[in-house]
Amino acid sequence: MVLKKNGLNLSVELGPLKLKNPVMAASGTFGYGEEYAGIIPLKSLGALITKGLSLEPRKGNPPPRLAETPSGMLNAIGLENVGVEAFLQEKMPFLRKAGCSVLVNIFGGGEDEYAEMARRLSDVEGIAGLEANISCPNVKAGGTVFATEAKAVYQVTSKIRQATSSFLMVKLSPNVGDIVKIAAAAEEAGADAVSLINTLTGMAIDIKTRTPVLANITGGLSGPAIKPIGLRMVWQVARAVRIPVVGIGGITTAEDALEYLIAGATAIQVGSAHFVDPRASLRIIDGIQGYLRASGLTSVSSLIGSLKVS
Repeated sequence: MVLKKNGLNLSVELGPLKLKNPVMAASGTFGYGEEYAGIIPLKSLGALITKGLSLEPRKGNPPPRLAETPSGMLNAIGLENVGVEAFLQEKMPFLRKAGCSVLVNIFGGGEDEYAEMARRLSDVEGIAGLEANISCPNVKAGGTVFATEAKAVYQVTSKIRQATSSFLMVKLSPNVGDIVKIAAAAEEAGADAVSLINTLTGMAIDIKTRTPVLANITGGLSGPAIKPIGLRMVWQVARAVRIPVVGIGGITTAEDALEYLIAGATAIQVGSAHFVDPRASLRIIDGIQGYLRASGLTSVSSLIGSLKVS
């Protein structure tokens, strides 16, 4: 079914997952959806991605764990979440009525934990698919982050794929030497799509006290400051893999989103912008429509990968 609004076809396909429009609310910035339900109509979104979820509840890191930076922010939340049991009992009843596709972001300390999370969520009504956050330390491998080695990416993605037939999107880290090699490993292991980029590692110092601003010392940098990096990596990956790419990083306006689509992203995620304007996703959807009308285009899919290079 072709989904049209004002005569425009905004629908996109991420492999087996069909979205009414290409704008998704990014994990970690949108809670479990209910927090924003009184501010925006969730049914307007292409999808919402829940806060990262683990087998057991996590309290996260001690405060302070957020800090503003020029054109961005640092966070060291520490993946605080309610755990899968509480999520299924307390969060899913609302999410089933959200009116948009719901993806659950999952993580674990080892391949078996990722697989168990996938199994637990695989047949749950109301869950359209999973986004695997692999920017986590592999406890069994001495703390090496899964996302930084192609072999580890292949292994953890394969383990998840074996545990579920649900839509699987793997979220990639920019803190790597060759993002294309990492994305190719996820594709080869059975991912239906890849999303990138996750945050860049950074830090801030209070010069008055000469101490780190964050209790964790380092944190993840997000916001407009990282958009040029995200855009470059999405362009590189989209040219190299056959599966859909979802762009993330510094998207605050429709123009930002359009850049990612033109670079090759099939859809985009809005993250830190929600902290500045909770209605950012709606503005971006409206802006994309306005651009299509002004350009004489009828379908958002005509923009995907349309970058002209000499």
